[in-house]
This record gives sequence, C-alpha cells and structure tokens, in this order.
Amino acid sequence: MRYLPAVGSEAIFEVSFPVVYWKTSNGISHMTRPTAPFPTYRNHKSSGQAVVTLGGHEHYLGKFDTAASRAEYDRLISEWIAAGRPKTGFLDSQLTVVVLCRDYLRHAKTYYCNGNRGTGELHPIKAMIKLLRTHYGRQRAVDFGPLSLKSLREKMIDKGWSRSTINQQVQRIKRMFRWAVSEEKLPPETMQALSAVDGLRAGRSRAREPRKILPIDDAMVNRTLPFLSPIVADMVRLQRLTGTRPEEICNIRPCDLDRSGDVWIYRPPSHKNLHKGLDRTIHIGPQGQAILAKYLDRDPETHCFSASESETERRQRQHASRRTPLNAGNRPGTNCRANPKRTAGTKYATASYRRAIARACTAAKIPIWGPNRLRHSAATEIRRRFGLEASQVVLGHTNAAVTQIYAERDFKLAESVMRELG
Repeated sequence: MRYLPAVGSEAIFEVSFPVVYWKTSNGISHMTRPTAPFPTYRNHKSSGQAVVTLGGHEHYLGKFDTAASRAEYDRLISEWIAAGRPKTGFLDSQLTVVVLCRDYLRHAKTYYCNGNRGTGELHPIKAMIKLLRTHYGRQRAVDFGPLSLKSLREKMIDKGWSRSTINQQVQRIKRMFRWAVSEEKLPPETMQALSAVDGLRAGRSRAREPRKILPIDDAMVNRTLPFLSPIVADMVRLQRLTGTRPEEICNIRPCDLDRSGDVWIYRPPSHKNLHKGLDRTIHIGPQGQAILAKYLDRDPETHCFSASESETERRQRQHASRRTPLNAGNRPGTNCRANPKRTAGTKYATASYRRAIARACTAAKIPIWGPNRLRHSAATEIRRRFGLEASQVVLGHTNAAVTQIYAERDFKLAESVMRELG
C-alpha cells in the first residue's frame, strides 16, 4: 500500500490487493483488513509441526520452520491451485500411512470410549498401528493395496498371532481406511480395493488356530479360592453364580443395584454393547445377595470390590502373623516407597482381577485359568438345567448363536440315548 498526495480534503491510498470500504454514521470511511491470497503456513503448537488448512482439512507438513516443511507447503499449495482452489474435498495425494495412523488414533481415542474411559478396542488398535507403521509407515496411503495388506497379514502370522486375531486386525485396518474415505482424506477406490481381501479360513493358512475357552471345573475353582484374598474370592463366587463378564463384576456399585424385589437387579453403568444402544440387566439371587451384602454399607457411588481395601487387608494379615517384635525390624509403613509406580485403585480392573487369580493358581500349583471361564461355566450349567434360551437371557446375548459359543453342549444325553439304541 502506498500513500498518494491528498486531493482536496481526502487522502488517497493506492493498494495492490482488493480492499473493501464502508462508511460509518459520521461519514468516515474505513478499510477492512486484507485477506491472505493463500492459506497460511501455521505452527501447530501441541505437536510442533507446521500445518495448513486446505479444503476444510488440516494437512501436517513436518517440523515447523524447516526447509522440508516449507517445501511440502509449496507442493500442497500448487496442487490446491491446480485443482481450482476447492473449498471442500481437497485430497492430499502424498498422505503417508504414518500420518493416516496418527489421525485415526486421535479419532479412535474419542470414539472408542464409555464416558471418559477408553474401551478395550483401543489396545488392539494401537497394536495394529504399531505393526502398520513399522512396515509401511513411509508409503503413500493411496498405494496401500490388497497385496500390501496380504503381506502385512503374513507378518502377523510370523509373529504367532492366532487366525481370529489376524482377521480382527485386518478388519481394523479396513475400518481405518474406510474412516479416511469418509473424511475425504483418500479416494473411495482405496477402500474398495482393500475390501476384496477375504479373511483367513480354518485349515487354509499358516496361522495357528485360537485356543478354545472352555468352562472351568468347580473343583479347580475351589482349589484356587483359599489362595485368593477374601474380596477377590467373593468376586469369583459371584461371577460363577451370575455368569457376568469380568468388567461387570469389577464395576458393581450399591447405586447400580435395585434391591426392591426378592431377586436383585444389577444394571451396569457401562458394558460391552452400550454403544449399540442395548441395555444390560443382571439378576442376582439369594446366594449372590449373601455375598454382596457385606459390601453395601458404603458410599453408593463407590465400588463394592475395592483393590485398595484388599491391599489394606493383606497388610493387616501380614502384621497379625508377624513374629519379629515391634522393637526389631521394620515397623508397619516404614518400608514403603514414597512414590510407588503403581498403587491399588478404588476398584479392581479386569487386568488386576485376572492377575490375582493367576497368582493364586500358581500358589495352589494348578494350571492358570482366567475369569472368562467362569462365565462359560455358568452358561453351560444354565443351558443344561434350563435350556439354551434361559442361558441366552442370563448372559445378555441378542443372538442364540453367540450363546452356543459360551454354553457347551451336554453330551451325557447323547450317551444315554446311544446306550439304549446303539
């Protein structure tokens, strides 16, 4: 902008870009701030990268204020101008797999969550992204096709993953590229090509078959109980009676229980199928009520099975069995770390619940079993005594075919039939 000599009583400015004037009530003219001719090269402070917004999407260019990021900015601007300066739908043909994985992980952390807590889907997504970035991180996302996906699947087989796990991870990769297409980061042809890759079939690949989760014998459970803390032992007994998932046992709170009837009703605040809009109702009979009764005299918003309470009880039992006099050795609380890396929480997590059972199995010198097998045991018993439909209702399945995976068939009936006929 250059100032020119005044003509009469008005000053004149010569500008080299479009300017918009308007007059206020007192008759004075003002000039709007000029707009930049191109989208600006900006600093994304949280990541330290340069970024530019084109077609409604942010494109990351690399480390801010470097020659490489500015060269990437020039390239994108040139392609954007050649495309006719579109306001929406501008795709980056140089989008790499590593950048796509980063953007998808940000989306997954906000999408796969119940409230403020992430779901179990995040852990396998991170494992999938780690493998994908290792082998194809620098490749263009549009060049990742069926052959690349099959090659990555062979890497999963070499890592020893089971066939079902590999099929699930392949579906997660397809889901990530489908999300990229929905965000207009990739053309639809990329997703359509990947969808042509079928899943691995049983006996037709090098992938190992997954181990089937079988019901746990009650005799094995009874051998484990003496080596569990009282709180974890009650969790095992209650899960065996009700057939709930480990997460549902860990999350029980007094406020979630309806104790108005002779059969209590437990409605978990979060469960596996919450995102599908389905309700989960768990019925607790007299035996389960007797187990829960001693944990209900507390704040209704706190969890019944507390890991910190279990740890406190363990330390009290250790102190009660102490043989060294108090004037010798460590006094209670003096040998604790000031800032431990891990402390007991207000409730048991599914991982800590599983580890507690595994430690008890090791102490009992029996094969290690997981809490999911208790759900299978309950489903099998209910199916044997009351039928498949009853097992389906108790387990909360919408499809009886899913229940058959949990409830093993009782072959004693077939044996008795063939004993008479065969």
